[in-house]
Amino acid sequence: MRGRQTVRDMVLSMVAIGGVVAVGYAFMPHSEGDGVHAVEYRAAASSAKRDAPFPLLSPEGLPEKWKATSVEYRDGSRAGNNGHNTWHLGFVTPSGQYAAVEQSDAPRADVLAAMVAGAEADGTATVDGASWDKVQGRKARALAVQAGNATTLVTGTASYEELEQLADALK
Repeated sequence: MRGRQTVRDMVLSMVAIGGVVAVGYAFMPHSEGDGVHAVEYRAAASSAKRDAPFPLLSPEGLPEKWKATSVEYRDGSRAGNNGHNTWHLGFVTPSGQYAAVEQSDAPRADVLAAMVAGAEADGTATVDGASWDKVQGRKARALAVQAGNATTLVTGTASYEELEQLADALK
C-alpha cells in the first residue's frame, strides 16, 4: 500500500505545481506584434541629403507593411570612415525578408564585395525606366546602379520583386 500513496502524492504535487505555473503564465506580460523594432528614417534622410556629396536616395510611398529597422549616414571626412560617405537604410519587407538601400562613393566593386558576398552578375532589371544590374550572392541578392560617383544597391534576402519595389520608391 505504501507504493500507491507515493505515486498518488507525486501526481498531486505535479498538478499543484502545474496550477501555479499556469496562473503565473496568465499574469505575465506577453509580446504583442511581430517583434520588429521600427525606426523613423525620414528626418535622418533629410539631414543626410544635405550632407551627402551624391544624390542620396530614400523611399517615398512605400506601403506601411515595409518596416524600417535601421538607418545610418557616415560622413567620409570623419575618422574611421575610410574617406567614403555611406548611406544605409534597412527594412523588413511585407514577406518578412530583409531589404536595404546602400549608397556609397566608394568604388562599385568595393561596395558590392562588402554588401553581397560572392556577388555574381544575374541579368538586369528595368526600374522606373532605368536599368539596374541584378547581382546574386551566396546569402543575398542586389540591384545595383551607378549614378555619377555613387553606387546604389538595393540588397538583402528579399526577392528581386521586393527589391524592385523598394528601388522604384527611391527618390
